[in-house]
Amino acid sequence: MRVLVIGGGIAGTATALGLHKAGFDVTVWEAHPDTAEDLGAFLTLASNGMRALAQLDATDAVAAVGFPLTSLRLLDSRGAEVTHGPLGEAADPALRYRCLRRGELNAALQAEAVRRGIRLRHGARLVSLTNGPDDVTARFADGGTATGELLIGADGLNSTVRRLLLPEIRPGYAGQRVYYGYTGTAPAPGPAGAITMVRGSGTAFGYAVSPAGETYWFARAGGDPLPVGAPAEPAAALRAHLLPLLREDATPAAGLVSASADAVMVTNATELPLGTTWHSGRVLLIGDAAHAASPATGQGASMALEDAVVLAKALRDLPGPQPAFAAYERHRRPRVEHNITVSGGLSRGTRAASGPAPVVARPAEPDERLLRQLAWDVPLPAGPH
Repeated sequence: MRVLVIGGGIAGTATALGLHKAGFDVTVWEAHPDTAEDLGAFLTLASNGMRALAQLDATDAVAAVGFPLTSLRLLDSRGAEVTHGPLGEAADPALRYRCLRRGELNAALQAEAVRRGIRLRHGARLVSLTNGPDDVTARFADGGTATGELLIGADGLNSTVRRLLLPEIRPGYAGQRVYYGYTGTAPAPGPAGAITMVRGSGTAFGYAVSPAGETYWFARAGGDPLPVGAPAEPAAALRAHLLPLLREDATPAAGLVSASADAVMVTNATELPLGTTWHSGRVLLIGDAAHAASPATGQGASMALEDAVVLAKALRDLPGPQPAFAAYERHRRPRVEHNITVSGGLSRGTRAASGPAPVVARPAEPDERLLRQLAWDVPLPAGPH
């Protein structure tokens, strides 16, 4: 079966790895001319995301970039440590949380796909598609076309595939702006391998220090959304917006932001509405294209990697695209929509939590249902039980 994957980011490339492992003929079509499709933000892969990577045989490719995180610290507004404990499945090196730049993860996954012989077409911007009874044809801005039995829309938050299928569905503002930055000059207190969360008066702030001594930080702050299409503000202006909020507290946050020079960016926290349609005919949405959540739980990339494994198993194990798509949705929707709800609550300040954090430690007891869903050699049932 020929499968067209639209989008060569995390969700799309991971989906291609899973489908290729399951025996499908897959090609990835990426709009950007190279791997640099993001603005330089970093992310964390949680233990569940690393487990999904392991099922795709891609652990080594990703472990070559970024750095592991093994513990979580929480500071109060005075800078005092409230708690410090293990993060996720820290005892297993392959399942440790990992901090890395989004572009690094994209590049690593794309390189692994190419190494396995998966076709990856850069500079292919989708403009229309024909969703027929027996196949799907994609048309690109350069005049090219591609036809396959299935098309997977993995083209992110502002998905063209979703717009073509569901023009009325648009991402909504989740109540916060999210700032990201880096500094190699300001010392950040804390033990090696820790991600530190700061329970600030007006912001949620977190940071981690790489083995090379570079501090990666984020801040989530309320306010009006950034205007759509507005030019990016210079780093000095972004620091000026953020620093008065951080200086209300006696924490390391203001010092880290002040030392970040030009390495500062900001985005809106956005989310898709619950109940968004995921598939129509021979076309399926996956990852952020289907269920984007605000970044407050730090689970976006990990959820996309889970999606890739479960979809590949569904198409491998069930008799035809429609039963496979339906089973995939039954398995995935409760989990990813719970993440949308929890993450949106954190962004809006409507959910009580132990502290604002972009990562969530794994529960004490394993999620046995998820482990079965992700285990490559365990057949995927039609229902979630």
